[in-house]
Amino acid sequence: MQRRDFNLGLIGAALAAHTPALRAQGWPDKPVKWVLSQPPGSGPDNVARVLSDRLGRSWGQAVVIENKPGGQNTIGAQAAARSPADGSNFYFATTAALVTNPLLFKTLPYDPAKDFVPVAFIARSPFALLVHGDSPLKTLDELIARSKAEPGKLSLGNEGPRTFSGMIARLFNARSMAGAKLVPYANVGVGTQDLIGGHVDAMVADLASTAQLARQGRLRVLATTSARRAAGWEQVPALSETLPGFDMVGWFALVAPTGTPAAAIERSNRDVNALLNDKEVAERIAAIGPIVDGSMNVEQVGAFLRGESARWAAITKEIGVLPE
Repeated sequence: MQRRDFNLGLIGAALAAHTPALRAQGWPDKPVKWVLSQPPGSGPDNVARVLSDRLGRSWGQAVVIENKPGGQNTIGAQAAARSPADGSNFYFATTAALVTNPLLFKTLPYDPAKDFVPVAFIARSPFALLVHGDSPLKTLDELIARSKAEPGKLSLGNEGPRTFSGMIARLFNARSMAGAKLVPYANVGVGTQDLIGGHVDAMVADLASTAQLARQGRLRVLATTSARRAAGWEQVPALSETLPGFDMVGWFALVAPTGTPAAAIERSNRDVNALLNDKEVAERIAAIGPIVDGSMNVEQVGAFLRGESARWAAITKEIGVLPE
């Protein structure tokens, strides 16, 4: 598998491409755009808007969210990659856009390693195994036991085999030997409505999209997919407590088109990290679902992305997912 270095080896040259004029006049000197691959109202969109609002007030320039959903993140990623690298364009990216898509598709209209440079790490986004709020399945052990007793009968919804939730569902089946029937949905909203309606027994979905329904009691979280219990959900066991080593957590990272000036990258990293270290901001993000788990400098973000690429390459081999 091709090594995904996210330009870390070239980052010095990329950052050095800024103009003296940009540094002299300060950044930003015009509105800044963050492209998202998700629709308005989604978990990533809500998190991005918490940060963009505060940054806009701090910078004295609007931080505009531009939603370009569809194509399993490819539409937004391609648009961001082709944006001018002038310091006014960024991509609020997910795990799928930067790490798993290159492992799942033989061809993409963008190359995460060549088209983007790292800027800031935002938050981790745990996924969860959920059932209806009134389901007789009260625990993860009960779900696994029922699935094993009647192989192929218990239905487990997800967003499709080549999506993050779909791969989590496949890895769960493989490691637990549960034998659940995997049911793909067009999106998490359709899947959760079917779960509430009793048309599917369980669902793998991100907490950011389902937290409100779970807190209302309409859904029940049996386990989170993180290596340890998720902050704010300490009463819910992590899948790793039943399946040691299970750690399938999404995340958000801010990246920029390659060639973006150093002043824009350095200031964005510094100011985003300052916000993430603000207790009020971290709590607002946690209320949406994602977990703020410390900040990273630019070099650390690049190293994190390389590590995730290697880890996911091993996972796709384990569950037998080949690029198409």
